[in-house]
Order: sequence, then structure tokens, then C-alpha cells
Amino acid sequence: MKRAIMKHSLWLLAGLAWGGSLQAADPASPHPHQGSIEAFTGKPARPDLGEEELAGLARGEAILTTTEESQGWRGVAIQDIQATPNVIWNRIAAFREYPRMVDHVEESEPYLEDGNDLRVRFVLQVIGFRYEYYIRHDFRPDQGYMTWTLDYSRQSDLDDSVGYWVVEDLPKRPGFSRLYYSIDMRTRSWMPGFLRSMIARQGLEDATAWVKKEAEALQRQRSGNREAGPGGELG
Repeated sequence: MKRAIMKHSLWLLAGLAWGGSLQAADPASPHPHQGSIEAFTGKPARPDLGEEELAGLARGEAILTTTEESQGWRGVAIQDIQATPNVIWNRIAAFREYPRMVDHVEESEPYLEDGNDLRVRFVLQVIGFRYEYYIRHDFRPDQGYMTWTLDYSRQSDLDDSVGYWVVEDLPKRPGFSRLYYSIDMRTRSWMPGFLRSMIARQGLEDATAWVKKEAEALQRQRSGNREAGPGGELG
């Protein structure tokens, strides 16, 4: 109980101290640089998994790895999901629905859709702190992946962010797919270290959890529709 109160107090303090007072996002101005983190090109290599990690995935657990760096962090989350790759991609690419599906996302607005090039404006609200950023996705579900960087033609509140989603079918687990999520993020110098650490860990834990919840719900819905048949009603 004391731990929960202390955690709440820290979040409240951070919200009072940095509650939206420092914002740099500006769609009319270019970002200060054109990328400080090496971006992914082509389909990213998936992390190797040991027997213990595979057993955890089979139990429904997520595999999480985080590394803190100067002014940022990087992490990988892996989760097995009881849904087809197509259903999982349907949820990941449903950017307009993110405010409903993803905690802390206040706004998610696509502003360019040109083939594989999908660009989205995000606004996150975390413990009273609001930050806005622009992401350019290279969306290739037919090849099983989507990578991203900041859209450097617009200025974001984040200093930099690159990452990927990878979805693969699991022939040895019929009906399941494996989801890989990776992010490497740098924050502005004014974000305090303890706040950055809290956001990093919570963000990584939530990253695959929301996809699992939404994709499995959609898969059940679609399976129910097939069972009901044309004109049938779901029970």
C-alpha cells in the first residue's frame, strides 16, 4: 500500500512540475536533426529465444528487455497472440482507434497515407505531461513487418524514435502468431530521468498487451461471425 501511495505521489509531483509547460512540437518546422539513432532498413532480425523464454510465451507471458541510455532507452517486447497475422496488423494499423485502445494516447491522427508510407501525429498525456510527435511508418504487412522513425520534416517533442513491429505465424501453435515490438527512443534534455524510466517500463509492458487484447477480441468476433453464417446472429 505504501509503495502504491509513493508511486502515485511521484507521478503527481511530475505532473505538477512538468504539466505540459514545455512543448516544442511544430508541424510547420523541421526537426532539429534528421535522425540521431540508426534506423531499421528492411525486415528486422528477430531476437533469439531460449527454452525458458519460449515456455514463458506459451504460458501467455510477455518477454521484456529494456536498456537505459543517456537521455533515452531502448526495449524489446515479445508476445504470443491467439489471432492471425492479418488480424494483428488490422489492429496495429488502426491508428484512428488508438485513443480508445492504447492507454495515454489522447490523439492519433494520420496525415499522410501513400502506399507503404504512413505518417501519424500522436499526442500522449502521461501524469499531466503532454507531448506530441510525428511518426513515419514503412508499413509492409505482406512481408511481416513495419518499421518507423520520426517524420523529420516536422518538429516533435521527442528528440528521436525508431522501432519496429514484426508479426509471424506459428505453425507449431495453430491459431497463434508471435508479435515482436522494438523501440529506441531519445527524450528531450528537460525530461527528468526518473520520469523517463517510468514511461519506458510502463510503455514497454503496455506495447504488446493492448495489441493482444484487441486482436484476440477481433479474432473471436470474426470467428463468431463465421459460425453464425450469412444472416446469422451472434450469441
